[in-house]
Amino acid sequence: MPGAAVAAAAAAAMLPAQEAAKLYHTNYVRNSRAIGVLWAIFTICFAIVNVVCFIQPYWIGDGVDTPQAGYFGLFHYCIGNGFSRELTCRGSFTDFSTLPSGAFKAASFFIGLSMMLIIACIVCFTLFFFCNTATVYKICAWMQLTSAACLVLGCMIFPDGWDSDEVKRMCGEKTDKYTLGACSVRWAYILAIIGILDALILSFLAFVLGNRQDSLMAEELKAENKGPQGRGPPPVGRRERRHPEVWWKEETSTGVTHGYVAGDCLLRFTLHTWW
Repeated sequence: MPGAAVAAAAAAAMLPAQEAAKLYHTNYVRNSRAIGVLWAIFTICFAIVNVVCFIQPYWIGDGVDTPQAGYFGLFHYCIGNGFSRELTCRGSFTDFSTLPSGAFKAASFFIGLSMMLIIACIVCFTLFFFCNTATVYKICAWMQLTSAACLVLGCMIFPDGWDSDEVKRMCGEKTDKYTLGACSVRWAYILAIIGILDALILSFLAFVLGNRQDSLMAEELKAENKGPQGRGPPPVGRRERRHPEVWWKEETSTGVTHGYVAGDCLLRFTLHTWW
């Protein structure tokens, strides 16, 4: 009988621990979902930044002492003719022959590939409704990491084309590879460099979220495979074995003690005699 009482006390002591574990699990899931929503929002913002960097032709531009006014982008550029304020614009992504340098063509390709990868990553958000959450996070993480690598290549290759004749006509004869002469770097180039850091942070966060989802699923499977008191679930087609119900009686000098045991429950009462 004392063993049943100890078991009942142990079961009562375990309740706070189980409640604490359940509360921790709930907060864990809620925080993961909140961080996942923020990650998705910033991924969309990064995609907008990437599209802007690809389209806008303000990677480098004229300065105070430049011979000609104008600006250059990845595949589109405008240069003045020295006789009027009008700028002559050329360049198209669909016609690489109009680009003044092979480095500009390569940079346009890599930045465009980065843009397509991040757009494909946003399209993959729909997979959250059909596939494993951890798998989708990891797919998006690899896409974002590859997008960051393409951005790095584009930003590193682009200055290699500054020695072209068209850039020298705008920036002066002192212009050379990785040297702008009298020109200056514009906001689109700076935004692309910031985008590299943004993509790296997003990919790292996606890997962390994917790994957390894996650990969360492992905990849920472990909890499902365990029955009450840490035992496994009863076999299929068989009922779980229950403890027998026992009534007991004990006579003492002060009275009669009656007891009832069912499983881990113990009920005990004493009838005292005073004569």
